[in-house]
Amino acid sequence: MARFRAPLGLRTVTADERLTVVEHLDELRRRLIASAVALVLAFVAAYLLRNEIIGFLKAPLPTENGEESALITLSPTEPFFTVLKVSLWSAILAALPIWLYHVYAFVIPAIGAQSRRVMLTVVAAVSALFAAGVAFGYFVVLPVALRFLLNFGDDLFVSQVRAGEYFGFVTAMLLASGLLFEVPVAMVAFARLGVASADLYRRNWRLAIVVIAALAAILPGGDPFSMFLLMIPQVLLYALGIWLSGVFGGPPLWERETWTADSAEDDDEPLSGAPA
Repeated sequence: MARFRAPLGLRTVTADERLTVVEHLDELRRRLIASAVALVLAFVAAYLLRNEIIGFLKAPLPTENGEESALITLSPTEPFFTVLKVSLWSAILAALPIWLYHVYAFVIPAIGAQSRRVMLTVVAAVSALFAAGVAFGYFVVLPVALRFLLNFGDDLFVSQVRAGEYFGFVTAMLLASGLLFEVPVAMVAFARLGVASADLYRRNWRLAIVVIAALAAILPGGDPFSMFLLMIPQVLLYALGIWLSGVFGGPPLWERETWTADSAEDDDEPLSGAPA
């Protein structure tokens, strides 16, 4: 099987290829460098587009008497560092699909032989799910959470939103929402590796719902409405993961040929001190 060459000397390793520890470390180093370069380029682009990004992130704020809610800063340095943080988190959101690709490409030998077309399909699916999660968090969950939180106790308090805390809340919400949408990919990966199966996921659906509810509760926001909105797609994605695991899952790890062959070789070896 031909090796797929990539920038910075990267390539995918075939399933039957054996690498030394040094070669594995060298491949890991190259992928870390490529991921760092992607983050730097995304950060530069995000900083150049900082005004548009900040305006986009402020859009879900509830309006007061038809006017946009103002964000306040409390120190001379806060505007500068807030812009840097927004640019960094935006860069992380943009670079994350590339990071996930490198993680996937690095563990290919443990998954099995993969063609370039299969790799690109998986990368596209991972990126699409992450983008769908970010979009769901921005357009559906975030407005509901902000409306509930900012209007809670409005007869007791005067709410003034601090810029740094607001953008930290928004970026954390979008990042968490995007990662939660990767649940089917993680389920298929574990099934493909043989450490889980569709039947195992199906039997433990009650535990999965409890875990989903717990994750939705600890995410930024914490109000019951945003929690419920986050749980709905997660339950559907869990069901999708069960189906995909049944279609693309591999045999259990202990039943694979390499495992049984190694075990057979171990059984054939004589014990220390025993006659050959």
